Amino acid sequence: MTYTFKIFTSSKELPDHWNEIVGRHNIMLSKEYFNALDSSSPTNLKSCFVVFFKGESLIGGALFQFLNFIQHKTFQKNEILCSVRNFLAKRFSKDVMILGNNMLTGQNGFYFDASKINADEIIRLLDDAAKEVQQKIGKTSLVIYKDYQLDFINYFEDNKKVFYRFSVQPNMILKLNKDWSDFENYLNAFSTKYRTRAKSARKKGSEISKKELSLNEVKNLSKEMNFLYQNVAENAPFNTFFLTDNHFESMKENLSQNFRVFGYFLDEKLIGFYTLILNNKDVDTYFLGYDKELQKEKQIYLNMLLDMVEFGINEKFCRIIFGRTALEIKSTIGAEPVEIFGLIKHNNLLINQFIESVFNSLNPTIEWIQRKPFK
Repeated sequence: MTYTFKIFTSSKELPDHWNEIVGRHNIMLSKEYFNALDSSSPTNLKSCFVVFFKGESLIGGALFQFLNFIQHKTFQKNEILCSVRNFLAKRFSKDVMILGNNMLTGQNGFYFDASKINADEIIRLLDDAAKEVQQKIGKTSLVIYKDYQLDFINYFEDNKKVFYRFSVQPNMILKLNKDWSDFENYLNAFSTKYRTRAKSARKKGSEISKKELSLNEVKNLSKEMNFLYQNVAENAPFNTFFLTDNHFESMKENLSQNFRVFGYFLDEKLIGFYTLILNNKDVDTYFLGYDKELQKEKQIYLNMLLDMVEFGINEKFCRIIFGRTALEIKSTIGAEPVEIFGLIKHNNLLINQFIESVFNSLNPTIEWIQRKPFK
């Protein structure tokens, strides 16, 4: 029986039973999440969706994203090195097509029913789809397959002839121990040094009142939330996009209780917030923001990380996916690095011969020390 696929540029065009086959396995591949992307994607990012069939049966789906760098400063800080990197990024990679989700860490790019197709056939279909998406939607400077763990990236063996395999920062993941019946159990598993540090952060943030925000509250606080988000985003040395002003509202509207927003208030003023995506047995940490002037004094960020863990424990989740930023501080609360890989190629054959050197010159390296908080 033959495999075929169709390409769509709007989530509204997806088959009615998409969630039944694909979306229920990963909320980041659900219609609801794609609806949020359709209505609130970053201005330099566009998505398209591929539906795979075996005969007449839907067996899988994939997300492709197009990222444009022409009007976006990828490297944020006003340093000469960043100016040079921005020039090189625009010279060699004015746009990119990604198999996967540029807004998230991890393999959130596709799902197939493994009972209907094997891994080698999946790779062939994804390659065929990537080529056709380039032909129909638009050819880009770069093509990236992103965020696979080693056991899966090896299936892409044949791609090594044209793709460069790379690894950047790891994904920080905390596995929640079943013995942690509550937050105190979790803290008691720390060595004295890290338990003292966590309790000190709690004390410094004791004047902060915290509450979960409803959709109406997210709408009413959208201006303050976006200001706090920009505080954090603009301070990052490397950033490929900025969220739109309506993004958090759209996420809450579409994902409902699977998208949670928590606000931090001081004297009734919003000074910070964090967001979570509930994805079956996992909690994926999402975007956040905070007042830079109060961050150190109130230990806002560390308190947020601890609150995320407390939420995961109380709600009986299995893992918390913390992503690939702020690696060291995340390791202090027990998250451990999981190496992830990607494949990259340039559509200019001459440049592609030097893609490893170009990529490494543009990829910012971050030195960090992994902390071990548990006894």
